[in-house]
Amino acid sequence: MSETRVCPECGSSRIKFDRKSGEWVCLDCGYVFDEPAVDMGPEWRAFDSDQMEERARTGAPLKETKIRKGLTTVIDTHNRDMRGSAFSPTTKAQMYRIRKWHKRTTVSTSMERNLAVALNEIRKIGSYLNLPEGILEEAAALYRKAVEKGLIRGRLIEAVVAAVIYAICRIYGIPRTLDEIAEASGLPKKDIGRTYRFLVNELDLKVPLTNPIYYVPKFASALGLSGEVQEEAIRILQKAIEKGLLSGRGPTGVAAAAVYIAALMKGERRTQKEVAEVAGVTEVTIRNRYRELKKELNLPVNA
Repeated sequence: MSETRVCPECGSSRIKFDRKSGEWVCLDCGYVFDEPAVDMGPEWRAFDSDQMEERARTGAPLKETKIRKGLTTVIDTHNRDMRGSAFSPTTKAQMYRIRKWHKRTTVSTSMERNLAVALNEIRKIGSYLNLPEGILEEAAALYRKAVEKGLIRGRLIEAVVAAVIYAICRIYGIPRTLDEIAEASGLPKKDIGRTYRFLVNELDLKVPLTNPIYYVPKFASALGLSGEVQEEAIRILQKAIEKGLLSGRGPTGVAAAAVYIAALMKGERRTQKEVAEVAGVTEVTIRNRYRELKKELNLPVNA
């Protein structure tokens, strides 16, 4: 069906594309549209992935995580010709010089050198935190935006990268805490937080409040708890959100307390120390959030 097409004869919007004839037809009166349909796909067919690669005539998509978004030539280091024969020593020396100058011309400006360091750092932290490729692409795009606006000058590249990744994780609901980002980057949490707040203000980022429910599967999995415990913890947090009990409280601490309570209720007891270690919070925080949730939600549980 097409929402934009309207039959000029009867005014109906029930228009269907007939693939056999390649025409748009009104289902109510049978009117056939004059304009031909345009197939925007390739003119060739492929029956497996190998054929798809062989017959495609376009390159790979642009990648934000690569210098010049991947639009560069790469000279490999195999030192072999098209027949697989090894290069002579003279040719090897020539190829070495070509690679060296190719690398210098690829990363020639200060901005490109900055990006080269930053993009490597993004991939390193992303690998450490097991982040999906799409999140790394978004983080690289946001870093490029910060560079274009001149927000990097005078700031440590690694701190900006860590702040950018933390912001993207917050925006897309990826459960990664500031402590995890700090551990992955090797920087103090205070420095990353300061840079993060600066970028949010300067780039006018719409970062939603972290939902503690996002952390439940992660904490429960690390503690070896069942799906029933996860469901119960999510129900507890949903009730807490409805009653407005999360205002001014860290989402990781509340999520950890909910998991701790749910584990007790389902007979899969875990100590406060175990939960605190997994969540990256103190046992005191677990106890305080536990008492608040138990009292305000009237939960039938005893530690």
